[in-house]
Amino acid sequence: MAGPVVRGLSGAGAFVTTTLGRARLPRGVRIGYGSGSVATGAFGTVPGLMLLPYLTDELGIAALWAGVIVFVPKAWDVVLNPVAGRVSDRTVDAAGPRRPWLLRAGLMLAGAFALIFAAPDLGSPALEAGWVLLFFVLAASAYAFFQVPYVAMPAEITSSYDERTRLMTWRVAILALTIMLAGATAPVIRDAVGGRDGYRVMGVVMAALIVVGVVSAWWGTRSAPVGAVAAGAGSLREQLRVVARARDFRVLLTTFVLQALATGCMLAGVDYLAGDVLGSSGASTVLFVCFVGPALLLTPVWASVGTRIGKRRGYVLASLVLAAGAVLAVTARVAPPAVVFAATALVGVGYAGCQVFPMAMLPDAAAVDSARTGENRAGVYTGVWTAGETLGLALGPAVFAVVLALGGYLSSEGREITQPDSALTAITLGFSVLPAALTLLSLWWLRQYTLDAAEVAAAEGALDA
Repeated sequence: MAGPVVRGLSGAGAFVTTTLGRARLPRGVRIGYGSGSVATGAFGTVPGLMLLPYLTDELGIAALWAGVIVFVPKAWDVVLNPVAGRVSDRTVDAAGPRRPWLLRAGLMLAGAFALIFAAPDLGSPALEAGWVLLFFVLAASAYAFFQVPYVAMPAEITSSYDERTRLMTWRVAILALTIMLAGATAPVIRDAVGGRDGYRVMGVVMAALIVVGVVSAWWGTRSAPVGAVAAGAGSLREQLRVVARARDFRVLLTTFVLQALATGCMLAGVDYLAGDVLGSSGASTVLFVCFVGPALLLTPVWASVGTRIGKRRGYVLASLVLAAGAVLAVTARVAPPAVVFAATALVGVGYAGCQVFPMAMLPDAAAVDSARTGENRAGVYTGVWTAGETLGLALGPAVFAVVLALGGYLSSEGREITQPDSALTAITLGFSVLPAALTLLSLWWLRQYTLDAAEVAAAEGALDA
């Protein structure tokens, strides 16, 4: 089946002017696209893991206020992401509407990220908190203009239902590797250097990692086809209204946001669970390896499962596995650490599928809309999607901070403090029962999703006719 006309770019494995069909993309394009997850994985993981402890345990900010600081920049992203999508939809460039933003915004993201953890000693926790807030807002703004065009690309570089799943397999595999690399090494770098300097060095190293992902994605997709579908007409508000009426997209987004909230809670709780409940700050690295290791191995397996039983059923199965692992982690205060590590590994198995399937289902929804209308709203779809994901990931640490405050968690300025029993219980429940409940709740919306391969093919066939 033919699709929209595309323009190929020069370079190894380049495409010529042709139609965007169902042929497999070159492996170099898949890897190049997937490498963008190095940037998204580092920025999505490290602040969620390290920023709340940085504020409460190094700068001495009360848990509730620290949660506000972590949440505000991400809430700003919720507003900015649809705008970034609209802007990228209407960008005119020889490299296509998306690729230029990868480099422009990605390099700005890296610089702002390094400065988040570089707060000087200003003699006032309030001023130091303001420093963190300022540069986190700047980093979040740059991230919006990187992530939205990046996530919008699959709907435009292939019209194949299954090829999008294969493309997402590479993306999620590299994302899992990045989460393990960044999540496992960030605490090690901090602890090896110690104090504020440890956070500063860690921030610079992670910023360099972001640069690697940005440049690799920009360069690696130079030969990817670019769909020549006209940008959607009307104002941003009108386009958002059209997207909001897309039922399958709406329920898929709700599912993903709730699961992002669950993931955000677990990320925020890792350092606290390791140091306060398990009694070893080094356990945070082990927890991350247990979380991401299975995902690295099983991401292709989840893709195969989706091919056999469908994306929606595969997504349900992955969600149940994730929830089961989170429930098992409730034993953290009484069970041997090995049980907690095993529970975290089970979460990682489910998490891999919970990334593969929705990321492969999103471009289906955007592509069906383009096929039916002849207008390209992929950027707006993606902007709304990433806004929802950002909101969920932002609310995760904020909700976990509220749980800490309710449990009576004691903040400090780099000193060792014995936490009350209520705080240890709060940490454990925030890491286990709360994420499990959110994941199971999300399935109520997922069961309403109906879009499948036949519908995608039918919609695109109608456009060809």
